[in-house]
Amino acid sequence: MILAFDTSAAHCAAALLRGDEVLAARAEEMGRGQAERLMPLLEEVLAEGGAKWADLDRIAVGIGPGNFTGIRISVSTARGLALGLGKPAMGVSTFEAIHLEAPDALAGVPAPRGQIYVQRHWSAPELVAAEGSDAVRPPAPRELAVRIARAAAVKEPGRRPAPLYIRAADAAPSRDAAPRLLD
Repeated sequence: MILAFDTSAAHCAAALLRGDEVLAARAEEMGRGQAERLMPLLEEVLAEGGAKWADLDRIAVGIGPGNFTGIRISVSTARGLALGLGKPAMGVSTFEAIHLEAPDALAGVPAPRGQIYVQRHWSAPELVAAEGSDAVRPPAPRELAVRIARAAAVKEPGRRPAPLYIRAADAAPSRDAAPRLLD
């Protein structure tokens, strides 16, 4: 049994699979609030699928590319669950989820400022202009969570999931002087 989830874009999505059977899957569009909504959503998906945390064999998590904060929310949740439950956590990129259904396609994930992250069947990902791109886009969030679970089902457990960042963060260090520490 695999519990998969993703918050790499403006959504919170989760799916529960047993073998090839989708026991439950949900997705909610949201620009903010994934950190507060993710665990209740996972509880709801487990309940809908008639499962408990102890029933899980694997945790699967979307590692991006996408929103930096959203990816960190999912990956840290997956790592914590894996540690607490003693189960392996598998990271699955959105590219892998797209290639699951379209192995030879140019996979594309929307990026800021009129750009798109692209990857052709396991080559290195790139950031290119979105205009004129014929890349296959990610499925709807609910289906993305299902595909993340399906991809994780065939992966060998290995290293901990880690975010897939293709470009540097937009945030910059503060220009203000650091506060003075008191003894």
